[in-house]
Amino acid sequence: MPDAFDRQLLNLVQEDASLTAEQLSETVALSVSAIQRRLRRLHETGVIQRNIAVADPQLVGRPTFFVVGLQVERERPELLAQLRRWLASEEQVQQAFYVTGEADFVLVVTAPSTASYDELMSRMVKENSNIRRFTTNVALGVVKRGLTIPVPLSDD
Repeated sequence: MPDAFDRQLLNLVQEDASLTAEQLSETVALSVSAIQRRLRRLHETGVIQRNIAVADPQLVGRPTFFVVGLQVERERPELLAQLRRWLASEEQVQQAFYVTGEADFVLVVTAPSTASYDELMSRMVKENSNIRRFTTNVALGVVKRGLTIPVPLSDD
């Protein structure tokens, strides 16, 4: 488990991964070299999985989001593994969750249009015969969008 300094660093870099060690040292009471070592270790141990830039969907031609509930016919491990690989390889699938409840998977999909979304889903059903059905919700607006995981500063 990361210590208090690591947790503070994690919260800061999740909000802005472009902060330099010098900038981080102004907030975290550590030297620049200590921050660099800690960030390197957080990357090496997989606590930080990657650094990303968040693009404006409207400005890059992907203004439409779809939230999809996906049901499968059979939950055999090899069929689920095949579907997971397919979902992971599709760039339009932004997030995919294996869930409990009526749906087996919940997806967040981005597309430039409903027609391109329809093409993706048609291809998904064709290439994954284990899909029973899916339901689509079109996002009318984005209230909040993010990937940050709140990291408590203390062990409490």
